Amino acid sequence: MSLRAIPAAAVATAALALAACGGNDEPRQTVTVLAAASLTEAFGELAEAFEGSRPDADVRLAFAGSAALRTQVLEGAPADLFASASPDEVAALAAAGLVVEQRALARNALVVVVAEDASARIGDFAGLAEPGLRLVLTAEDVPAGRYARESLALAGTEFTARVLANVRSNEANVRATLAKVELGEADAAIVYASDLAAANGVRAVTIPARFQVAAEYRIALLGENAGARAFLAFATSPEGSAILARHGLEPVAVAP
Repeated sequence: MSLRAIPAAAVATAALALAACGGNDEPRQTVTVLAAASLTEAFGELAEAFEGSRPDADVRLAFAGSAALRTQVLEGAPADLFASASPDEVAALAAAGLVVEQRALARNALVVVVAEDASARIGDFAGLAEPGLRLVLTAEDVPAGRYARESLALAGTEFTARVLANVRSNEANVRATLAKVELGEADAAIVYASDLAAANGVRAVTIPARFQVAAEYRIALLGENAGARAFLAFATSPEGSAILARHGLEPVAVAP
């Protein structure tokens, strides 16, 4: 298995390289998967387990923001599967005639992460509106960024305006957003609950249920590749669902 987290601008180049790996004399079947950055650890384990059950399979993973991956696929980047943190990106590919089959994969919740040395200053969700807070969000065209802004909107226009006034940067994907807090370059960020497992030097502040927005992940088969279809079945199987759950996701393995 090849596990890579790559910048959005490099997705197309990486996908081409991944698809070329192996050559005609290589007996292993390559399955190229483009997945949302928030799925990095979960899909790493999924790929290892899948390869363990199919010695002829070689799963190649590339991660970036869902919107960037969608754009790269639309522009011709070769991939067998696309796992998105939002149904919207998959719908765009389906509208372009690029989706053979799609399935619901999982749900995720939102959480505020704060730097450990800023935890006393931010005790609850309302603390995001405190003047001078260094807040980082994921870009608005990325699912994590859309979900975060939808959550803020549920708390009211005035609150949203005060919080957005604290935004110092909008990052390309949710892991880059989390990294800003881990590195001390921001006091707080809104990320997925599953990201906490990969986080260092931060603590979580709960977003009240009335302001929660559930992230809905979907996985799409982009071509008639037997190995890719098998990976799709595995990812949505009871075993695959158990792996997703171990990484903080709520499996929703049902066909659309």
